[in-house]
Amino acid sequence: MLIGEVARQSGISARMLRHYDSIGLVVPSARTASGYREYAEVDLQRLFHVETLRSFGLSLPEVGQALDDPDFAPARLVDELMAKTRQRITRERELLHRLEQVHASGPGGWDDILRIMSLMHGIQSSDPSRRQTSALSAGGDEAAGLADTLAAAVLAEDDLNVAGALRWALKQSGNESLPVLTAALESPDAEPRLRAVTMIAELGTDEANAVLAGTLEDADDAVRHKAAVVIGARGDRRAIPVLTAMVVDGDNDVEAAETLGSLAGRHGVGESIAGTIAGEIDNRHGEPGARLRLTGALAELSGTFAQPILEALTNDSDEDVARTAAYVLGRFRVGT
Repeated sequence: MLIGEVARQSGISARMLRHYDSIGLVVPSARTASGYREYAEVDLQRLFHVETLRSFGLSLPEVGQALDDPDFAPARLVDELMAKTRQRITRERELLHRLEQVHASGPGGWDDILRIMSLMHGIQSSDPSRRQTSALSAGGDEAAGLADTLAAAVLAEDDLNVAGALRWALKQSGNESLPVLTAALESPDAEPRLRAVTMIAELGTDEANAVLAGTLEDADDAVRHKAAVVIGARGDRRAIPVLTAMVVDGDNDVEAAETLGSLAGRHGVGESIAGTIAGEIDNRHGEPGARLRLTGALAELSGTFAQPILEALTNDSDEDVARTAAYVLGRFRVGT
């Protein structure tokens, strides 16, 4: 088969076929009496193999090596192709994500697009001062468009000043950053989860509070306690068990007790909280520190619910608990 016919049937240009011949990749097996290239069946089969490998992204030298090196392992070739494909997909996804962020910012022209891209690069810069400056410049509608970039930066930032600027910008994005922050709550490491909870707490939206409620059973104390204090102060009674446990364990127990008091006073769950504390006091025999802290926490509640419990505790076998109960009870009586 002459070169023109091969070109017509294969769709490969005659010029490319000549190039393959010149570099020794696909060399026709024979020549006609007039000197024209003549391709045999074996040549056409090799040509098919060349085009197949090229379609997978191999360069011509790599194709030649794959076909001519007797020690070349097909499995290794597939592994290399898979690695290159994954890298290409990763780059394409990163580019798509950047473009989506630029589009979300609603640019009106080239100046807007270039500004958004400049802010994105600045937020991801290795220079802390540039990250901080870019974060402080990303306000208003731009913050919503840069929400994912800002959220990822907040989760990774170790510089306190930069982190503060990033949080300021991210708060202006509202719920736009929630998907990235919520995804960070699945991290096996506690630090990213704590950073995510801290930022979600600052958003202050109903959607953010709902996400925080889901972290009340987190394995890490700091994550769980941060969420409980925040949503408890905002009236979510689901925080009561965690806040009570904080008092029992002496972990930020003063803030936990104050939050329980706020929750009771503002949201009408004083009776429920008083009952929970009373039950914990009864169950903590042999733990004087925990019982003493729980008794003190009753001071944050209304006397209506706390007084009967305190009166019983003035006769407690633990002298410190009895004295604390009497002191708190006295304060209630003076207040009335």
